[in-house]
This record gives sequence, C-alpha cells and structure tokens, in this order.
Amino acid sequence: MMRDRITGFLKNLQDEICTGLEAADGSSLFSEDSWLHPSGGGGRSRVIADGRIFDKGGVNFSAVEGDMPAYISEQSNTDAKKFFATGVSIVIHPKSPMVPIIHMNVRYFESENGKCWFGGGIDLTPIYVVPEQSSLFHRQLKKICDKFSPTFYPDFKKAADEYFFIRHRNETRGIGGIFYDYLKPSAEFSTETLFTFMQEVGNAFLKTYLPIVEKNKNLPFTEAEKHWQLIRRGRYVEYNLVYDRGTRFGLETGGRTESILMSLPRYASWEYQYTPAPGSMEEATVSFLKKEIEWTEFRDEKTESR
Repeated sequence: MMRDRITGFLKNLQDEICTGLEAADGSSLFSEDSWLHPSGGGGRSRVIADGRIFDKGGVNFSAVEGDMPAYISEQSNTDAKKFFATGVSIVIHPKSPMVPIIHMNVRYFESENGKCWFGGGIDLTPIYVVPEQSSLFHRQLKKICDKFSPTFYPDFKKAADEYFFIRHRNETRGIGGIFYDYLKPSAEFSTETLFTFMQEVGNAFLKTYLPIVEKNKNLPFTEAEKHWQLIRRGRYVEYNLVYDRGTRFGLETGGRTESILMSLPRYASWEYQYTPAPGSMEEATVSFLKKEIEWTEFRDEKTESR
C-alpha cells in the first residue's frame, strides 16, 4: 500500500534528520517519546534541548487515524467519515540569534473512500535577515520544484507568503519558502510523482539548513541582539497558536498536546510597543518581513557585513 511506503520513508527521514542535527550540534542528543493516538496509530516525538547550537528543537513523526474533522471535510469537499494521516514535522530554535529558526512539514492524508493528498513545505525565519542567504535558500527550493513543474515554485512560494503571514502584525513570520496543501493526484501528477516530490522536499532539509548553521553558528552577538531574538520568537509563538493549521488539526483530532506544541521555543518575550531603532539591523530585518519579495532574483551589491 502507498501509505505503508510513505510511512516507511517518513520514519527513515526522521532518523536521518535527527542524526544530522545531532552531528551539527556536537553536544546534545535527541530524546524520544513514543505515544499512541486514542483512535488509532501513534508517533515518535523527538526533542533536542540546551545543546551547543540548538536551544530547542523537535523532529516529530506521526501516523494516526480516526474520525474526519468537520473542517477538513468542508475544505476537502469529502463526505468520508474516517482518515489516515502521516507526516514529519520539524521546528528548530537555535541558541544564537545569528542562526535562523527553521520549520519543515511533509505529510500525507488519506480518507476511507480512497481519496488522498499531500501537503507540506519548508520555511526559514531568520532573526536577522541576510539577503544573500535568503536568496540561496529560495533558489535551492526553486530547483527542487522545477524538476516537477515550472508552476510549483511560484505557486508554492506565493502560498507560503500567504500562509506564514501574521495578520494582526501585518508582517510575515520570516522570509518564507514553499507551502502546499491538498496536492491531489491528477492526470498530470500521479500519486507516485507526488510521493517523489515529498521525498525531494524532505531530503532538502539538511542540505539547505546545515550550511546556514555552519556559516552563522560562531558569529558573535550582543545582549541586545539576544533580546531581539526573544522578541522574534514571541512573534513565532503568536503565529503558531493563532494561525497554524497543523496545531489546529492536532488539537481537534485529539492529538498529543506535548507533541503538537513542541514548535514553541523555551524562551520568548513580549515588550509593549517595541519598535526597532531607526537605521538598526533590527529595522532592516523588519523591512524584509513582507510578501512578494522575489528572493530568487534578489541581488545585493553590498557584501555581508558579518
């Protein structure tokens, strides 16, 4: 069955990513907590904390089944009563404000009537936006998408801009990436092709993120820059609790609360009417927190200052 092949790939993906992140950190290891879902299936939650590089991170695998949530039925236009869903979800919060937060999710959803779809994506949330690194990150994602369709990257990049948008702040969560949902088999894209796309996106995590970690992990930072990191983490928390569909899906289907909320950082901050100083690096970063920046075409005449 396709679901078994996908589940096997996702389990292996979790193992490979955890091994890669442990090697990059060089200090802390992931702890694992296996759990069962009340209506069937379960998962493996893995968390790394207080490492040399990573303050907190989670790499979760799940494969669950149960009653179809009403809002999923409405959005997907299905009358199926039961579902099966499997996926890997990752959020990494580094210690240094010079190393970006990263999120990735790849998932497969199947209803009892045989209909299925894929979803997921990967996005980057720098505390300080470095245009050259943001551009390279997007070019790497575009290269993957272009293997399957010339429309994938522009469509999924636009979807990420819309999805990872903090409406009550009128700013994006970071510099985006790609996001796709309800990607169903069709005459153009078979289930096998979409599974291959899932694999390409999943395998891109370490290839895109670890070089950024390596480049930034030893950069010096000040207490003021660490404070800015906590402010930006606060915005990350706001987004995940107010808008994130995965959080909502997990909570509404009786998922494991600790695993669902593993995306939240250990420490964050909210400061009343915080405004970056004019001309500061913080103000420069805020200027990039908007939709429709064409990162693959971005060219900066200035060399990186750090």
